[in-house]
Amino acid sequence: MKSIRSFVLALAVLSGIAGLATSVQAEVITGQSGNVRAEISYEQPQEYQYKNVQIKIVRAGKTVLEQKLPQDSEYDRPIGALLDKNDQNKLPVLDLDGDKEPEVVADFFTGGAHCCTYSLIYRYDSKANQYKKIRQEWGNGGYRLKDLDRDGLPEFESRDDRFAYAFTSYATSGYPLQIWQYRQGKMIDVTRRYPKLIYAHAFGLWQTFLSARNEVDNGKGFLSAYLADKYMLGQGEDGWQKVKQAYKGSDRNQYFAELRKFLRETGYIK
Repeated sequence: MKSIRSFVLALAVLSGIAGLATSVQAEVITGQSGNVRAEISYEQPQEYQYKNVQIKIVRAGKTVLEQKLPQDSEYDRPIGALLDKNDQNKLPVLDLDGDKEPEVVADFFTGGAHCCTYSLIYRYDSKANQYKKIRQEWGNGGYRLKDLDRDGLPEFESRDDRFAYAFTSYATSGYPLQIWQYRQGKMIDVTRRYPKLIYAHAFGLWQTFLSARNEVDNGKGFLSAYLADKYMLGQGEDGWQKVKQAYKGSDRNQYFAELRKFLRETGYIK
């Protein structure tokens, strides 16, 4: 972004005509695995404006996919454009599901104070000789790629963004752990397969609650996420007991009723 702004400024100074600053050169983000190379190009007429976002995937020197991507708004941008120029993982190209065929993971940020991030994941269909994609919404939180079970394939470690603003402000909202696997064109929630990670996450939420319970909303945003984690551990009753003992807000009965309803609607209470 800095290079684009410098280029635009130089044009304006040399020509004395500010209108020439609208002519910008496309920036390109690349990623590669074996003979599969992916590119995302975009134009940035202004600092927070992105246009003509396109993706291109080349296999063994032959272009298989080349198309312009729809944008939620002109602020919808590739996350790779926001990363340091030396970052080597701006456009991940890697095997997500163990079929020896690398997927392309294109991440985007829609702009705004808190929201939102999403991924377009492209999978190669060898029979049709074309790429098919899915869109995975991450909300405010994004994800981290980590091989959590050490099987050589990465998981998407994230959080349940449905809890944002559910019981309190964004700043004091807590979030249950979410872990996803990509398998043959679909994202699968596998969080419950990782009880040790859920336990550690729940412990962290409880500690955060203890620090925040005398602040705004009595820390109920963190308690809500803690209880969701406890349900994933099969410890819902124990979780409720702790929550009811700990929460001292004047809206206890209303909060507990709303929390139970929300956990049922979001699938934590079966």
